Amino acid sequence: MGMAADSQFHVLAVDDSLIDRKLIERLLKTSSYQVTTVDSGSKALEFLGLYEDDQTNPDSSPSVSPNNQQEVEVNLIITDYCMPGMTGYDLLRKIKESSSLKNIPVVIMSSENVPSRINRCLEQGAEEFFLKPVRLSDLNRLRPHIIKTKSKDQNQEKPRTHEEEEASQKLEMSSKKSQKLESSEVKQEQQELVHHQLQLQQSQPPNSNKRKTMEEGLSPDRTRPRYSGITTVV
Repeated sequence: MGMAADSQFHVLAVDDSLIDRKLIERLLKTSSYQVTTVDSGSKALEFLGLYEDDQTNPDSSPSVSPNNQQEVEVNLIITDYCMPGMTGYDLLRKIKESSSLKNIPVVIMSSENVPSRINRCLEQGAEEFFLKPVRLSDLNRLRPHIIKTKSKDQNQEKPRTHEEEEASQKLEMSSKKSQKLESSEVKQEQQELVHHQLQLQQSQPPNSNKRKTMEEGLSPDRTRPRYSGITTVV
């Protein structure tokens, strides 16, 4: 897939570090993704619509690259693990627990290579675990996850058009008609086979039937010689 095709994909990047946030934003834009950056897990959830009605924090507006955040579909979330308040793991868990967000791929970043932490995130549903500093080659691994999820969503949500519905009905009727024709052909073949067997039986010469009857009429007793009144002395 080329870079022009990737521009339709939107990535939400979450990191409390301004430097790391700018770095991941630049790498994603270099790969021609649309990017939205926020500095906390709570702001990420707000952008995703989970904290939509929460007005307690007036500074909770995320740093959004597109102008209208409500019209932007998020295709992937990449988040730092160590953040104050809500960690990247907490954000991952909340996303996977949401019925409307659980299909969005989530990637975790961390500057610490801790195997138990990595396994914990992968078991919770993270697609990847990147070690910082994230490189451009790492972002190439995002594409299969985005494409797989997008294709799955399109197959599940795409309604059938009227033409597709008619084509499906015609295919079903054609299949039933074919089954009926096959059944009638099988019955016809069976009838022809029975008729052929009768013809064979009728065409057999009568002598053969007579001979068969005679052979069946002979019993072992008739062919065995009889000796009456003879006693064998040993």
